[in-house]
Amino acid sequence: MKKALTIAGSDSSGGAGIQADIKTMTMNGVYAMSAITALTAQNTTGVTGIMEVTPKFLKEQIDDVFNDIRPDAVKIGMVSSSGLIKIIADRLKHFNAANIVVDPVMVATSGSRLINEDAITILKGDLLPIADIITPNIPEAEVLSGIFIQTENDMIAAAKIISDTYNCAVLCKGGHNVNDANDLLYENGKYKWFNSKHIDNPNTHGTGCTLSSAIAANLAKDFNMQSSVQRAKNYISGALADMLDIGKGSGPVNHMFNLNSNFAD
Repeated sequence: MKKALTIAGSDSSGGAGIQADIKTMTMNGVYAMSAITALTAQNTTGVTGIMEVTPKFLKEQIDDVFNDIRPDAVKIGMVSSSGLIKIIADRLKHFNAANIVVDPVMVATSGSRLINEDAITILKGDLLPIADIITPNIPEAEVLSGIFIQTENDMIAAAKIISDTYNCAVLCKGGHNVNDANDLLYENGKYKWFNSKHIDNPNTHGTGCTLSSAIAANLAKDFNMQSSVQRAKNYISGALADMLDIGKGSGPVNHMFNLNSNFAD
């Protein structure tokens, strides 16, 4: 069985972060492992508390995973401090990790910055250069490329800048009033659009975590980049279309929409 490691924060309500990643990786046919960067107290209405782990403890988690069950892919989610980002980059380089997927969670849908400038500098300098693919949303692509994105041509230009800068593939996720549900993959100087029908579902908590984890799972299974993105897009579309409605706020998608087992009855 192929294996994948997620390095991210815990979501106590189960819709995003480590919990979404493990569900997604499992449903996409790989053995899921985790290194937790922070504990959060949250639900569908918001986050009430965050408790970060120490860089030393994060290093211990990553080392223990690689020294025993080497992952075939690694997904990295939100990491809010420069010390933790440095440790992740250092250990992944040390172990020569393969198929690194970075979801650069820097800017919320509302436009608020989620990590400080110092951490963004370390992210750009240490972590992004070792990624195989980066999956920014529109505001994050603006931060990474330095250009304002208003059109699909702007998405292409931004993705090219990011790809050329960090020598990796870039999946620039649509939305944010630029287009509908269409994502742009820029890889090796070429781009490809992945078009999706908009699904009118207000429950979208954790969709970014889910998409990047599905890409990592498929890369772990030796699918190429385009196929991994397409399979991940199909999975997230199915999870959204199931119209799960849990919680009082913006709830999660149904990661288990395609679960067929006697044990799930």
